[in-house]
Amino acid sequence: MGEIRVLLGDDHAMLRQGLKKILEDCHDWRVVAEAGNGRDADREAMTLRPDVAVLDIGMPLLNGLEATRQIMRQAPSVRVLILSMHSDQAYVTQAVQAGAKGYILKESAAAELIEAISALAAGKSFFSPAVAQVVFDDYTRRLTEKGITDPYESLSEREREILQLVAEGRSSKDIAEVLSISPATVETHRAHLLQKLGLHNTVEVVRYAARRGIVQ
Repeated sequence: MGEIRVLLGDDHAMLRQGLKKILEDCHDWRVVAEAGNGRDADREAMTLRPDVAVLDIGMPLLNGLEATRQIMRQAPSVRVLILSMHSDQAYVTQAVQAGAKGYILKESAAAELIEAISALAAGKSFFSPAVAQVVFDDYTRRLTEKGITDPYESLSEREREILQLVAEGRSSKDIAEVLSISPATVETHRAHLLQKLGLHNTVEVVRYAARRGIVQ
């Protein structure tokens, strides 16, 4: 296999360094960028268009799931591999819905990571055996429940961003600075997302975000 260009997105520098060494020991593989948060990962993916983006779910500023959604919308040629410690159905299902083509656990051996990246770079999908059954079970359930919608899916991209930032404990002023919008606009989006999700205050937002794996 020829050169594979990889983006690593994880908020733990030591883990990124370890992954980089594993990958660059592979012939003609190159880590073209590293990112410690979801926004940087999204930006690097837009700029560099790597073959594969390896993203952790629990990144600050923008979680790996929302980063995946944005990458899929703006750079669909980038294949996203989620690297997570979670094998719960909620995490795996959301990753697939966001557009990820692969999902492996952090406890996986290096050989599995290499196999996963090779598969994605070749246009295939790859899921750790521990989560593959989850994907199948969820697909089967959705076939039988076709027509049932998830309120979260009704949120706009901006509302999802603000949902995470609110759940992280950031003020409207902080959120406005992160997103380069006015505090009044933040409040408008916040009111809309609360209404759509049937939530009433910040405490409920934090609990909701934690249940969905948006924040940890």
